[in-house]
Amino acid sequence: MSRRVLSQRSLALAWSTIRGRKGGFVAAFVAVLCGSAVITACGILLESSERSGVPTERYQAADLVVGARQALPVADDVDPRFGERATLPADRVGDVARVPGVRAAIADVTVPVSLVTVDAEVLAGPDGTPTLGHGWSSAALGPFTTGAGRAPTGPDDVVLDSALAERAGVTVGASVRLAVGSTVSTYRVVGIGGLPGRQLARQSAVFFTDDRARELTGQPDRVDAVGVLAAPGVDADELASAIEAAVADVVVYADRDRSEAEFLDIGSTRSFISEMSLAFGGSMVLVIMIVVASTLALSVRQRLRELALLRAIGATPKQVLGMIGAETMVVGTLGAVLGVIPGIGLSLLLREAFILVGAVPDDFELSISPLPVLGAMVLCLVGARLGGWIAARRAARLKPVDALGEAAVEPPTLGWIRLTVGVLLVPAGLAMAFVLPLVLPGEGAAESAAFSAFLLIFAVALLGPRLLGGAVTVLGPWSNRRPGVSGFLATANAHANSRRLAAATTPLIMGITLAAGQLFSATTASAAAQDQAADGLRADYTVTATSAGVSPEVADVLRGVSGVSAVTPVVRTRTLAVFGPEESPQIRTYAAQGVIGDRLVETMDLAVLDGDVANLRGNTVALSRIAADTLGAALGDTVDLRLGDGTPIRPTVVARYDRGLGLGDVTLPHDLVLEHTTDHLDFAMLVAAASGTDVGALGDALRAAVHHLPTVQVNDRESFVAAQSAAAAGESATGLILNAVLLGYLAIAVVNTLVMATAARFREFALLQLVGATRGQVFAMMRGETRIIVVAAVLIGTLAAAPSVVGTSIALTRTPIPSVPPLVYLGIVAVAALLGSAAIMISTRLAMRSQPVVAIGARE
Repeated sequence: MSRRVLSQRSLALAWSTIRGRKGGFVAAFVAVLCGSAVITACGILLESSERSGVPTERYQAADLVVGARQALPVADDVDPRFGERATLPADRVGDVARVPGVRAAIADVTVPVSLVTVDAEVLAGPDGTPTLGHGWSSAALGPFTTGAGRAPTGPDDVVLDSALAERAGVTVGASVRLAVGSTVSTYRVVGIGGLPGRQLARQSAVFFTDDRARELTGQPDRVDAVGVLAAPGVDADELASAIEAAVADVVVYADRDRSEAEFLDIGSTRSFISEMSLAFGGSMVLVIMIVVASTLALSVRQRLRELALLRAIGATPKQVLGMIGAETMVVGTLGAVLGVIPGIGLSLLLREAFILVGAVPDDFELSISPLPVLGAMVLCLVGARLGGWIAARRAARLKPVDALGEAAVEPPTLGWIRLTVGVLLVPAGLAMAFVLPLVLPGEGAAESAAFSAFLLIFAVALLGPRLLGGAVTVLGPWSNRRPGVSGFLATANAHANSRRLAAATTPLIMGITLAAGQLFSATTASAAAQDQAADGLRADYTVTATSAGVSPEVADVLRGVSGVSAVTPVVRTRTLAVFGPEESPQIRTYAAQGVIGDRLVETMDLAVLDGDVANLRGNTVALSRIAADTLGAALGDTVDLRLGDGTPIRPTVVARYDRGLGLGDVTLPHDLVLEHTTDHLDFAMLVAAASGTDVGALGDALRAAVHHLPTVQVNDRESFVAAQSAAAAGESATGLILNAVLLGYLAIAVVNTLVMATAARFREFALLQLVGATRGQVFAMMRGETRIIVVAAVLIGTLAAAPSVVGTSIALTRTPIPSVPPLVYLGIVAVAALLGSAAIMISTRLAMRSQPVVAIGARE
């Protein structure tokens, strides 16, 4: 008989089995459907990281845009982005212009400006959009044209876009005050214009003369980008290839990618979405496979009598495996296909959530195509097929007599392979949580501790019947608060059906473990960062800006105030560290700060472990303990870093400190960092009062000293700590969103398996009533079982999560005491109890709707 006929018969038999046992297959269908939705959402986000973006605004008329590389190329991985804009030497404009096919090459520079009103207030843009200054020649790339007035010709001339002019209430000929950094100057409005038929949505534009714009950037020999206008008849793609071949170290952007050259946040968003989708999607595939396998194992367990009869009438193990495989493929295909639609909806919800926490710009669109949909379907089918094979393998090998016996009474022992692997995973998980964080250097310690939770989850899945049996022995007497038939039945049932209980409870334990592990690791890191920021700040006042930043020259103004002991300007950025073997280097991204080492101890306490931060000058660096251990760097060693704009340096380590979580893992000399930032502005100035100075009076003196600078404000020290905490909270918000998706899937899986396990016991409930038990006693029995299941799941899940959380605390703070908010833990317990009790008791009520005499003879 042909393989095709066998396949058709297998599918026909599978479909008839599914129709006859809908209850058992609905649970598997729901697990696959929800898994397909999550993987589809991850796939859409991943594709969007490559194909989506936002429309360009000022470069709409440019055929191509040439810029510097904004990421460090990495083979076979996501290229890490630079934290600041990488610029090009001004002579690159001429190199591009000389490429055949280029009609014009126009340089563009960008400088953040603030329009100051007559009341000395900074005029904010709609929805917080920035105001950016450019040279007038770049207006042709829009094209930006003047509807009134003329182009700027003198150093004090400006052209405003019409929306900005309307908000400011100015017309041609009026004077406006513009702040670049902290310096305010008066300009004359000589023109007002805009983009034909369009409005600037992400920015407001101010145009200076080309010379004035380059002067205001502080780097007159650099340009941000080069807009290219192609000669008539020249193909843009061919011209892009010609430019990349002729001009060294440039990236050419075309079509929709031009916005990536215009807006730095688009490239960062793409990188973030790509890394997040790959990491979270990979973890979800693993979790989904475990849940699907657990659900199918429970389904197979409930069909042992049927499978035994099939074996008894001549079915071979291969045929049984084939039948279950066909059933799995049918259910998996239906779930994978139907899960696509909610998956698209989930991707849109994730986008909105990321926008809400500021991780993604609100105009970033998703790209939805068949590719991620097909990928999700394939992954779900592979996962379902593998889970079905694992679940059916043992059942197919059982002899008919043994299968009939197991259908009536569960075997008392586990297979030796399962038992051995499960037992070995426990010390392995504990070692990764407690031993490796003390041995591994740097970030490897925290990563090891985090992974230990997965090992212990696998151990729980394998040893579930033993663990549940032990929990029943301990919790049985406690659950039977009213001695009697119901209490005895609850304990006896839980003992006799520990395998069934383990399969049904595994998702609940997994949810508790992952929720506790992820949330409390995050709260531990967040609390440590906040404490370090608060303990590390010695300054009495912080001076910040309502605009892009504080101009470096403000430090001299503050130092001239009577009663000031020390002023430390702080500039913030992100650096890339490259380490490891040359053939396969590793890359880490670190928050970095630039400070002046001299007298730093008066304004900031980094908790130096060895070395001296006063030596921070020239080509030197101080590293946090975690960063230094990760990079394998000691005092006197050199490290390979990329500054914010990608400039490579090899500074010498002059100090190691302990407060990297709160104050940044990399500390560099102030001028070195400032030179390689986008805006060349400081984040804040830290001011320390001299001994014996009245701190309140000093604050008034500082405010008087900067009164002529409308964008500068004097704050107390708590505002600096709050800003640090807000930055950490923003980074952890995305993790909370992803955890919510993971826990939501596990919550569905918990309800799914518990309902499936309980509803299949309708004959048992009927038999109990026929032999004399009342409905109230059956419900009491199930309430007892529920208490055992929920308490056991909470205890086991907590014990499985605790090593990971403690290990993370050891790795990050060198203390074994994590930060565990009691209300958060109580919330986890409450959700677990609610899900478990609702699923079991509602399904019990549904299973007992029929009369016992009818239910006992009903078909399964």
